[in-house]
Amino acid sequence: MRIGELSRRTGVSERSLRYYEQEGLLGAERTPGGHREYTEAAVARVRRIQVLYAAGLCSAKIVKLLPCMRDGDGGPSATADAFLVGELTVERARIDRLIEDLRRSRSLLDDVIAAAAGGREEPGP
Repeated sequence: MRIGELSRRTGVSERSLRYYEQEGLLGAERTPGGHREYTEAAVARVRRIQVLYAAGLCSAKIVKLLPCMRDGDGGPSATADAFLVGELTVERARIDRLIEDLRRSRSLLDDVIAAAAGGREEPGP
């Protein structure tokens, strides 16, 4: 299938698909005229890439993880379980740290808002 069809079927822009190819996330054959041709498996692969991006992973990490995942159901490859679990555990810990940082920031912001709101007089009727 051509890039336009892959874009329509996955909801991912053609520009993003080109970026995925540039980053080594997605492969395409070339026609004699230079057009990209994707296999049917590219649809599942693009969807998997989108899920990994949504989980907060960067393209460099996704490049490492994709060979360890089956595109059809997203489950780990039988030969790469330990690697996949290790990499994803590191990513989960990173996300946990970010969540804690955001919670602290929100708490500080709540304190500032409460202090500022308490120091103001409410307008009368």
